[in-house]
Amino acid sequence: MHGAQQDVQETTAGPGRSPEEMALEELLADAEVRQGLTDHAHVPDRVAEILRRLISSGEILPGTKVPEVRTTQLLGVSRHTLRAAFQSLAAEGLLERRPNRGVFVHAPTTEDIRETYRVRRVVELGAVRQADFDDAALAELEAVIDVARRASAAGDLPAVAQANQQLHRLIIAQVGSEQLSAFMEQILARMRLVFHTMRGDPTFHIDYVERNARLVELLQTRDGAAAEEHLAGYFDVAEEQLLENLG
Repeated sequence: MHGAQQDVQETTAGPGRSPEEMALEELLADAEVRQGLTDHAHVPDRVAEILRRLISSGEILPGTKVPEVRTTQLLGVSRHTLRAAFQSLAAEGLLERRPNRGVFVHAPTTEDIRETYRVRRVVELGAVRQADFDDAALAELEAVIDVARRASAAGDLPAVAQANQQLHRLIIAQVGSEQLSAFMEQILARMRLVFHTMRGDPTFHIDYVERNARLVELLQTRDGAAAEEHLAGYFDVAEEQLLENLG
């Protein structure tokens, strides 16, 4: 189905929308989500940023359709702008276009898991090795661990997952490179898609709270080699779990 036919289907098929699609529409209709969109100098980049953030926060699940017409209406952008954003996110491995069906959030494969961890080993182990974790940075990391522990005790699994993402974001931030931090946002979004494969195991993120805490302890002692070794082992265990789960 192409052009006008697809437009008609998207605008008239409301009752047939999945719960995930309706949830996406609610998110995109939120004024806070769309804040600053019209003022952004590079609107396609801003649209991609909005969708990437919703994926990395776990608010858009793998396999969710992102309807073109409705999304342009909700964000107030042109089809050309939205398609440019889609193209960027497809290049990052976050979206995929399915012939005659539309654009969907990518559902990870075993190769996606392997690739994500190949990248994480280079980027995050390099950050642990090279970055200067001063007292302020260490305090931020310790505060994230405290949030994760309290969320874990309360059984708040989404908050535990968010704390995990934030910890790894902060590690990369200590390198002091805007380009690397922007790349990490792409990695975080791909990580969240991969982690959704474990949604049948609610303890997955909880099991890593204390691993994260140990990493912070090693950084506090300024033992970079031990911190790097710990994180490498952490990645090995996580990758193995994810691959076993996906089968």
